[in-house]
Amino acid sequence: MLSLQVIESALAQHKQPRHVYIGYSGGVDSHVLLHLCASITPLKDKITAVYVHHGLQAEAEAWAGHCEKAAEGLGVGFLVLRVNAVAAPGESPEEAARNARYAALKSLMACDDMLLLAQHREDQLETVLLQLFRGAGLRGLSGMPESMAFGRGVMLRPLLNVAKQAITDYAQAHRLNWVEDPSNQRNDYDRNYLRNAIVPLLKQRWPAIDKTVARSARHCADAEVLVSEVADELFSAVFNAADKTLYIGRLLEHQNHQQQLVIRHWFQRLGLKMPAQAFVGRILTQVVAAGENSNPVLSGQGYDIRRYRDKLYCVEQAAQESLQDVVWPVGQASIKIGNNQTLSCVPSSAGILREQWRDARVEVRFRRGGEKICLPGRTGHHSLKNLFQEAGIPPWERECIPLIYLNDVLAAVGDKWISAAFYSEKTQACISLSLQR
Repeated sequence: MLSLQVIESALAQHKQPRHVYIGYSGGVDSHVLLHLCASITPLKDKITAVYVHHGLQAEAEAWAGHCEKAAEGLGVGFLVLRVNAVAAPGESPEEAARNARYAALKSLMACDDMLLLAQHREDQLETVLLQLFRGAGLRGLSGMPESMAFGRGVMLRPLLNVAKQAITDYAQAHRLNWVEDPSNQRNDYDRNYLRNAIVPLLKQRWPAIDKTVARSARHCADAEVLVSEVADELFSAVFNAADKTLYIGRLLEHQNHQQQLVIRHWFQRLGLKMPAQAFVGRILTQVVAAGENSNPVLSGQGYDIRRYRDKLYCVEQAAQESLQDVVWPVGQASIKIGNNQTLSCVPSSAGILREQWRDARVEVRFRRGGEKICLPGRTGHHSLKNLFQEAGIPPWERECIPLIYLNDVLAAVGDKWISAAFYSEKTQACISLSLQR
């Protein structure tokens, strides 16, 4: 039988929360969670029930009103978060709503805050089955974690090992009133199809399937921890933290399955969605295995996988825009230029004399080809092409590096080089350039 002890036991495993947010849709699961938490006297004054208004259904406004009254009746705080849950290209409606909901909830979290969600054991069963049907690995088959870092706080699912029937029995025993979302009966969503059509049949044959699959998910989670430890060790030897690339030579020292593990770990470190098995294979065969002097590009989900020399890059796809020359306004400390870049001049003990900068006509241009520059401490003039190659700057980055001209003379190349003709080491009287993307 469901009791306060379930919540208290889950909370006891974590640091005492400063504030507790509870995801509250008005449905039976979240209502039971809110009712349980509001019954814990030391916790009650810290609680805010949060209704995320997706704006996708006409009834949503009435549900928000219902949730506000229910929270008021329980004597806890209440908040409505309105989100844009319209699906982006390639994103399912379910995924779009979930991403918008989590982003909004994450924005609430301060240090030592806690978010409680009402997913239960049958939700876990559905999650694992969906991941299985999508061909997921250990991470996906681990299902939803009971707790995890979330924003600056912690997300906790205290009912994850509780049966759906126990939640329903609790709601009926306490005569709770909840809303029923009619879209839950529509089988065009994968999760609803599982919940309404498939899981009832499975439970006829295997009544305890939610419990046994949850146990399998925990086994997968334990195995994932061990695999992650191995991946961390492999990854640390291959990863270049300075530019977030992988050393191809070091990657190729490992066997194919280890290379795939490192690639997936790389995507995780970059905060990207896990790539499909086939995409990982294409990275290895089409990009990693390409010749050192080739320039292969593999595109997917808003990024390009490229190689340059001995490094593997994951580059965000920039919107195509023409790079326009622009005059730097007098007295302005920074200027926005193409491809979401900001170029700033900052006080420095070495660089271009502030007085020289102030009195000149400063213009930002982009490469036309054939530019040369003379560098401090080096003889002769050097072509930018040779300097870029010498510095190991990938070809796709070179065209976006701004060239700074003072009175029509090339004075600096982004924040990388300053011309010898303009370079000074006059303390407290110089500026240097900073390029931020």
